[in-house]
Amino acid sequence: MKKNLLRFYPDPCEKVSIKGLYLAHQLHKLGRAESPFVYANFLSSLDGRIAVEDTVQGTTSIPKHITTASDFGLFMELHAQADCIITHGGYMRALAEGRLGNILQVKDEALVEWRRNNGLKPQPAVIIASASLNFPVHDSIQEHAQTVYIATGSNADPDRIRYWQDLGYSLLFTGDGQTVRGAPLVHELSSLGYKAIYLVAGPQMLDTVIREKQLSRLYLSMTHQLIGGKDFRTLLTGSMLGPEGNLILEALYYEQDSPPGSGQFFMQFGLERFSNINT
Repeated sequence: MKKNLLRFYPDPCEKVSIKGLYLAHQLHKLGRAESPFVYANFLSSLDGRIAVEDTVQGTTSIPKHITTASDFGLFMELHAQADCIITHGGYMRALAEGRLGNILQVKDEALVEWRRNNGLKPQPAVIIASASLNFPVHDSIQEHAQTVYIATGSNADPDRIRYWQDLGYSLLFTGDGQTVRGAPLVHELSSLGYKAIYLVAGPQMLDTVIREKQLSRLYLSMTHQLIGGKDFRTLLTGSMLGPEGNLILEALYYEQDSPPGSGQFFMQFGLERFSNINT
């Protein structure tokens, strides 16, 4: 069955098909090697929870009841338009332990074909940001012949740096300390020729990318659910933002009764310096 959303903004209000909604944005054409288009996508509850923490086990997970097939389908449409994705060492550890699913590849054959038809490689490159450099590389990356870069700070553990270099991995030094910073990372990826960069690395990376004025667009799915709880993750991790945190609503869509007994918004935000870029 063809599934529709109700578009609230921009006018006119009308029903639109969810399939192909984000593919139509042609994000792979919006950036240039000297000025990549950097976009992020998050799923949140109405009270701002993107994940919950188990303080006893020391793990973080996304509540299953806020996930939907619609959100995941749009997530993969964004994935399909990237020539590289940014993830992080924490995700690689969680993936190896079976706590999170594998989102490192575009698996829908129709989307893989879309990539080929639009001049992209079958799979995006994978950028793994890590301060500790302590994580495993998932077998699926090699199976799909994906290019891998490991991003870390210039003061990262020398032994771990040598470990990865001895395995043949290229490292990008993108911060003065141990942590990865947004502007140096995007600069390095720009020098490598990447034009469409998809951020799937969590709140810490989103925080540095926004603070250092590297984000081009934010996609946000918000389920109409309240989760509560004391231990949780939200969109950002750092101190209060100033004008760099100002976003401009570009589109708002509504899906009724998904998740069951609730609903959700799909929102798209731009930043003033990118407000002249067409969707």
